[in-house]
Amino acid sequence: MNTQSIWFRAVRLVFLLTAGNCTALFALWQDALAWKILLGIMSGIAFLFFCFAHPHTLAGEKKLASLAHGCSLLRTGAAWFCLEILAIITLALWSPCSLVIQLCNVGVFLALCWLWLFMGLLHVALRSAQVKLPWHVALFFCWWVPVLNLFLVVYIYRTAQRELHFECAKAELNQVRKESEICKTRYPILMVHGIFFRDWQFFNYWGRIPAELIRNGATVFYGKQQSAQSISGSARELAIQIQTICETTGAEKLNIIAHSKGGLDCRCAMQEYGAAKYVASLTTINTPHHGCGFVDDLLKKVPSGAAQWIARRYNAIFTKLGDTSPDFLGGVQELTEESCLTFHKSHPCQPGVAYLAVMSKMKSARSAPFPLWLGYLLNKRRGGENDGLVPVESARLEGVPFAMIPETKKRGISHGDMIDLMRENIPGFDVREWYSQLVQQLKRNGF
Repeated sequence: MNTQSIWFRAVRLVFLLTAGNCTALFALWQDALAWKILLGIMSGIAFLFFCFAHPHTLAGEKKLASLAHGCSLLRTGAAWFCLEILAIITLALWSPCSLVIQLCNVGVFLALCWLWLFMGLLHVALRSAQVKLPWHVALFFCWWVPVLNLFLVVYIYRTAQRELHFECAKAELNQVRKESEICKTRYPILMVHGIFFRDWQFFNYWGRIPAELIRNGATVFYGKQQSAQSISGSARELAIQIQTICETTGAEKLNIIAHSKGGLDCRCAMQEYGAAKYVASLTTINTPHHGCGFVDDLLKKVPSGAAQWIARRYNAIFTKLGDTSPDFLGGVQELTEESCLTFHKSHPCQPGVAYLAVMSKMKSARSAPFPLWLGYLLNKRRGGENDGLVPVESARLEGVPFAMIPETKKRGISHGDMIDLMRENIPGFDVREWYSQLVQQLKRNGF
């Protein structure tokens, strides 16, 4: 914190303490009413100025600067509230002001303090990715509940402050290594999504990861295959996309990072549709190379009519979202253990392609929201560690280097965490930095 920022905050706090007691001060000020009105107008303008003005400059990160301002408003509001209590007690004991004036003074302070805290919370709500919507909703409905409202405000502030420190450190790191372009690989990066999602423009499947890679020099493309199809159908689309990217960019090959079923789609594209000659490396992330056993269980237990109904609803929705021929059941049925075993035997690793298989695992059902916690329990019943969808052992490829994501202290890393699905900063695992290091290693290996 620089000297200018310290002085700004000190002046702001002194002004707020004065403004919070303006009623009592005006009552004690024996001067013309016009001067009091003029001073009141000027104080209102100054109040708005301090609400919006802030000295935060964080390497061009406007979003972080706004979040820092929100946290600063909440801190200042807390300090103001504590000092005001002392001021109110002092006025009650030694001020000649009447009780009515003192009550009006308290009312004005509470109104101004509420507005101040509201502005701080609004900045946090608009700029924080880690303070989730349910917490804001809870505060909205419990704002007038003593103690509970204090708990909610403190939680929101602490979460936003942790995010601010984390993101500022990341912004500084990226600024330091900006010129080195650690993710500028020889071949472009193709990121391939898994089943039930698309790379559509409204919601990036890979969360904040692509932006982080691009910021560090990577050239990133997306698979753009449909959300749910058979492996062969998705592979056909991927093969066309791979060839198109190479022809458009002039690149000889691509580095593919594929998540979940996307890894199977890529193996099929290389084996059946001639894409292998365009692929320098394939990194599979939590891919069920040997199937998902709990899918077998679900297909046996769910009535055929119900499965068909779900499939029709899903296919109808994703047709409207842009898929030309979504096939819900076709995609699901090929993830069974038997189907993947057949696929695995007929799709060996391709010569000339560098492979890496990556996997993570959850620690408990509390590590992820529905439906991953249900998938975790179903997989756990079959006796295996898993990420909420894929068993750990299913992610291995014979003769291929295997990387296990290090466990975190409390929760482990789920299937969704590996693609930054919830945009959550997980203590002990920085998913964006992990992908940056992965791509940096590809660069070191000459890819």
